[in-house]
Amino acid sequence: MSLDQYYLLGRSGLRVSRLALGTMNFGTSGFHASYGKTEDESRPIFRRYLDGGGNFVDTADFYTAGESETILGRLIAEAGVRDRLVLTTKFTNSVDPGDPNAGGNGRKHLIRALEASLRRLRTDYVDLFLLHTWDRITPAEEVVQTFDDLVRAGKIRYPGLSDVPSWYAARAQTYAEAHALAPMINLQLPYSLAERAIETEHVPMAQHLGLGISAWSPLGGGFLSGKYRYTEQGLTGDGRLSLPDNPSRKWTDADWRLLGTLQRVAEELDVTMAQVAINWAATQPGIASAIVGASSANQLDTTLAALDFEIPAGLRAELDGAAAPVPESVYRMFTPDYQGWIINPGAKVGDKPAGYQPPVRNWTA
Repeated sequence: MSLDQYYLLGRSGLRVSRLALGTMNFGTSGFHASYGKTEDESRPIFRRYLDGGGNFVDTADFYTAGESETILGRLIAEAGVRDRLVLTTKFTNSVDPGDPNAGGNGRKHLIRALEASLRRLRTDYVDLFLLHTWDRITPAEEVVQTFDDLVRAGKIRYPGLSDVPSWYAARAQTYAEAHALAPMINLQLPYSLAERAIETEHVPMAQHLGLGISAWSPLGGGFLSGKYRYTEQGLTGDGRLSLPDNPSRKWTDADWRLLGTLQRVAEELDVTMAQVAINWAATQPGIASAIVGASSANQLDTTLAALDFEIPAGLRAELDGAAAPVPESVYRMFTPDYQGWIINPGAKVGDKPAGYQPPVRNWTA
């Protein structure tokens, strides 16, 4: 399962690595400056990913106030690998607080954001351009029509979405299909052993509508990295999650049980907890890739080795059981436990016999 094995992204012919390189920490400006890396620090990380056979690189105009794109553009030109890469960037966040049209997902900002990203990335097209997050305002139809115009103009090869409700993604994709517009091929969402909410709707929706999911934060914000342990004082470890002012969620008994199971599985496989967590996320149904970052080339080496082993079925079942999401509200009705109320438990509902042909209705009758 080496990094230079490529898989189709969604219902497309675009081949991508199972691990994508996230570059949110390339740069030392803006919102992500506290853990950002200079260009000289970013270069060995980028080169190590290329040397490992990786081709799927992710950024956004919002990352380090645009510096991530600027650094990435220089590194790509320096390495001469633009055609080899599947270059992804995203838009939504405001670039000018004084301008109401300098943010969101409307056509005016979408085009403006892409043009600015192309300049910073030193390229005349991006392979994948994503709506970064739902703005709760712009109709899906407007986004899809604008994406299609940009595909036809040659400025993007494929469109996609990130952090949107499943109904919005479904609306966008079905609208594109119904009007012969460029379809979405990628959906970026948070997914890890510690955060499996997307399994309720997003994953089956994506599988049915041809959207390959890229899992961001496959380490659960660092919780699954192996840095942290449970003590009577709560979460402890050498990382930002254990800082007193960290705004992360409150950890539960279920989280601690998951961490214990993850540690046992890692020890049995003689790999790190982080490697198990990334491997699990990257090999789940519906997941096309897992987006990973690194603070150094050495750390990235360890991360890329997460694809060098397989999690045996028994151990995967342990992980699944320790982290299984509990369906809420109406979603409880879609679980196997409820199937007996819908389908006669004694009825045989299986594969159709060989040669079976469904009845054909004569519409001209």
